[in-house]
Amino acid sequence: MSRLHSTPALSFLVMLLSFTLSACQPAPSAALSASGPVTVELSLGFRPDVQFAPVYVGIEKGFFTEAGFEVTIAHRSESDSAREVALNEPGSEPLKAAVISGEQVLLARAQGLPIRYGFEWFQRFPVAIASREAAGIAAPADLAGHSVGVPMLEGASYIGLEALLASAGLSDADIDLTATGFTQVETLLTGQVEAVVIYANNEPVQLAERGEVVNVIMVSDYADLVSNGLIFNENRYTDDTATLKAFVAAFSAALEYTIDNPDEAFEISKQYVEGLDDPEVESIARQVLESSLPLWQAERLGETTPESWGLTSEVLVNAGLLDPGQEIEGAYTNDLLP
Repeated sequence: MSRLHSTPALSFLVMLLSFTLSACQPAPSAALSASGPVTVELSLGFRPDVQFAPVYVGIEKGFFTEAGFEVTIAHRSESDSAREVALNEPGSEPLKAAVISGEQVLLARAQGLPIRYGFEWFQRFPVAIASREAAGIAAPADLAGHSVGVPMLEGASYIGLEALLASAGLSDADIDLTATGFTQVETLLTGQVEAVVIYANNEPVQLAERGEVVNVIMVSDYADLVSNGLIFNENRYTDDTATLKAFVAAFSAALEYTIDNPDEAFEISKQYVEGLDDPEVESIARQVLESSLPLWQAERLGETTPESWGLTSEVLVNAGLLDPGQEIEGAYTNDLLP
């Protein structure tokens, strides 16, 4: 039986290996306390949807639990979500977070709501313009003189349209603008308008299923607006920094896992989204999830830039929705990112 003799080199290697292994162990969660996990109420859009797969993955795969959180989901409008978070001062339970779009953050803060954006989920603004090929609308400048349907004259869809028009030196006066409600597919197919404002990961999939070939103009190809992301009460950024960082890290890990494992994420989503087992619904929903993945990807998940916030503010000012000179530096931070 041979014996392993210790040498300086071997001792150093053992020490280095030991240090490396200990460094790879997950650190105790900043969110864990003697009283148990931190309860978080996360507000999403109006209803469960496969586009929220990263949240479902975060719950079911234990990303939130391992970080010391017990997450429940609420479905609200963006304005209601902003108000809920604004009222969630340090010390109040549960911790409330929400996913809303960047322009809604600026509008809410202009009304005095103390919210701050801490993680950009959609790295590409998902709004786009869809039109039938025969209309010849292939670039923002081509919208001049055409009828355009937008769900409502507010929200991310309208702001995306305003950004596209501005990129071509156009305004609402240069198009025939109609508020259609959320019926973009039928509105376009029945010829009520020549172009509709849509979400790039949704309506194009539905139109393709109907056999309709459309031109799609992505807002993000012309304007880098701040899209959907996580917000918290801004006073918690000082009082609960470690807790917010731990939650953002768990969210980011769940998002990355979803991007890398979309098939598993889809199966997990079936537990939350009614009807995904229906073969017809499943086919479209899988494509919606696949179309969402490139909108989420980034070199550093969650990061935003001053330029994006400045442009988002500029579009709101030009649309008459925000006063010039509104402070934007305090509206967001990258300090919570892993």
